[in-house]
Amino acid sequence: MWGITEEYKALFNEETSFYNRIVLGFALPSMMWDFLPHFLQTWLRNYIGGVFLYLGSGFLWCFVIYYWKRNLYIPKDCIPSKRAMLLQIWVAMKAMPWYTLLPTISEYFIEQGWTRCYPRISDIGLPAYAGYSLIYLLIVEFGIYWVHRELHDIKPLYKHLHATHHIYNKQNTLSPFAGLAFHPLDGILQAVPHFCALFVVPVHLTTHIALIFIEGLWTANIHDCIHGKVWPVMGAGYHTIHHTTYRHNYGHYTLLMDWIFGTLREPKIGEVDYEPKKVC
Repeated sequence: MWGITEEYKALFNEETSFYNRIVLGFALPSMMWDFLPHFLQTWLRNYIGGVFLYLGSGFLWCFVIYYWKRNLYIPKDCIPSKRAMLLQIWVAMKAMPWYTLLPTISEYFIEQGWTRCYPRISDIGLPAYAGYSLIYLLIVEFGIYWVHRELHDIKPLYKHLHATHHIYNKQNTLSPFAGLAFHPLDGILQAVPHFCALFVVPVHLTTHIALIFIEGLWTANIHDCIHGKVWPVMGAGYHTIHHTTYRHNYGHYTLLMDWIFGTLREPKIGEVDYEPKKVC
């Protein structure tokens, strides 16, 4: 589609196969995955990587903020219950096989030469890499903002999909584990901008894969209720407001789209706003 050569396709396949061998070789005996087709190996790698990242980062961060540094970041009466966190884990684990299907499909499209991906930064140089990466992130930011906003504004979508995530609407129910506690289709829809951007702007393969997994760390961060206060980053203070008002701060990494489209709400000094508002 984009004039990708067979040599490029081979480089894509070689790189994804390398990642498959690293993750699957570490996690499982070769007899359990070596016979699988490449597509299924990639899906299994993404699934195992997603589970490890979600549970590993979640348990580590919860240990730090709820036990090791107890009362330093989160008041005692705002720490979510173990039951709430286990429910979030259960919801996320049910959805994880589906979450990891979209990046697997995107890698297949890349390997077939159907996207504008490229395998080596040296192919275009550092300045172009930085510029294209910035455009890619802006497309993702714009896309996630509008997908997220429409998941609220279109009532059937909210009722049947996004409401699953918004049962966590107070500080003492939000936790790092809430970051991926979505209906499977909800989580997929909010990842679609990553997929679509591959057809619009040249994207480095490894950067694309890395950013997909960074999503897991980022969503844990913005659900921990600890506001980093680094403008224009979408810190947890802003995202906690989203969970309590339902009408503000739809953005993902930054506040840029909320600022442009008039949905930004700043946390106020000393503000305590953890009670959920009625969803109209």
